[in-house]
Amino acid sequence: MTISSIIGAIIIGTVIGILGRLVIPGRQRIGILWTIGVGIVAALVGSAIAAQFDVSDTDGVDWVEWLIQIGLAALGVAALDRAKAPRRTHNRRR
Repeated sequence: MTISSIIGAIIIGTVIGILGRLVIPGRQRIGILWTIGVGIVAALVGSAIAAQFDVSDTDGVDWVEWLIQIGLAALGVAALDRAKAPRRTHNRRR
């Protein structure tokens, strides 16, 4: 892996993570670094899924691959946000 491919993955992951975060309504309680991390993972996994379905290399813009990546990023951001949510405690009377 070259330095340019690492920088490219970070840039694409940032874009994918931010777009995935914008898809989810409401406020998310995760930071930008978590968003970028989720975006990078979603971009890599989404590219692999798109390659399996043979939609990763088309003429023009690879819209299906982008949609897969953004959908995975939205799922990742939502899951991480839910995992970081404060736990509710219920006070029950005895």
